Amino acid sequence: MGCSYKDNLKILIKKVLTNLSVLFNEKEIHLTPIEYKLLCLLAENLDRVMTYNYLVKEIWGYYEEDFSALRVFANTLRKKIELDSNYPKLIQTHIGVGYRMIKID
Repeated sequence: MGCSYKDNLKILIKKVLTNLSVLFNEKEIHLTPIEYKLLCLLAENLDRVMTYNYLVKEIWGYYEEDFSALRVFANTLRKKIELDSNYPKLIQTHIGVGYRMIKID
């Protein structure tokens, strides 16, 4: 499960046996495989809105009209990497469209 990141994200991805974790701001954060895939997709497409349809198809491999699972994983990912998940700055929601990861300076 590879993931290519932009250098300015300052996120180091590593895989430890079967557990996934990222080093973010010098802190190790453990992710589920779905959270890892979502993070990779968003980070590989910095500043671009990724539609719910695209993300679901890429993560689960099929089209689904119900995006509730995606929303749950996006929220759990935010809780792990945002300073304040109630006011996310890194992963933005575009209501009715999808998610976008903002470039870190």
